Amino acid sequence: MREDSGGADGILEVVSIGGGAAEIVIWNPDGSQAEMSGNGTRIAARWLAERTGCARVDIRVGDRGVAALVRDDGLVEQDMGPVQTGAGEVVDGIEFVPVSVGNPHAVVVGDPGEILRIGPLLETHARFPGRTNVQVARIDGPGRVTARVWERGVGETASSGTSAVAVAAATHGEGTVVVSFPGGELTVRLEGGRATLIGPAERD
Repeated sequence: MREDSGGADGILEVVSIGGGAAEIVIWNPDGSQAEMSGNGTRIAARWLAERTGCARVDIRVGDRGVAALVRDDGLVEQDMGPVQTGAGEVVDGIEFVPVSVGNPHAVVVGDPGEILRIGPLLETHARFPGRTNVQVARIDGPGRVTARVWERGVGETASSGTSAVAVAAATHGEGTVVVSFPGGELTVRLEGGRATLIGPAERD
C-alpha cells in the first residue's frame, strides 16, 4: 500500500484541534496504525504552531501526549515522556534490547548495514506478536550513534524519532545522544527515565 501514501512513510490524520492542542492518528503504508511517531508528532507540532501562532503546542496520539516547543532556530523540541528499557534478550542468535517509547522497539548493536537482514526477522518474530520496530546501531563514541531503521508496517525508513529515542536509551541510558540516520541527525536528551527529542520539521 506504499503507493497509496504517495511514497511517504506514513500519513498523519488530524482528528481534532482545540487552541494549541491537536489529536492525530498515524497511518502506516500497510494500513495499520502506529501508537506513536516522533517524526510524525514533530511535523504535526510545526504545522499546528504555524496555524495557531503558538510556539508551544500539545500533540496527542491515542492515550499519549507530546508537549512540543517550536524554537526560534527552527528546530522542534518534544517531551516524549517515559522510556522503558528492558534487559537484553536473544532470539534466533540475534541479541537485542527491547525498548518502549509508547511503541515497541528492538535495538541491536552492530553493523547498521545488517538492517535489511535483521529488520524483517525481528519485526515479525513470535517474540513480538504485535510486531516491532527494529534498529541496528553502531556506537561511534560517547554521545554519538549511527543507526538504520526497519519500521513496523513500513520497511526501512530514512529516519525515525521514536527509534532515535530507543537507540539512545539502549546504548547510553542517560545524557545527550546524537543519533545519525541516513535521513539526518536527531538529538535525544535522556534524564530520569524520560526523553526529549530535538530535530527539524521542514516543508518540501
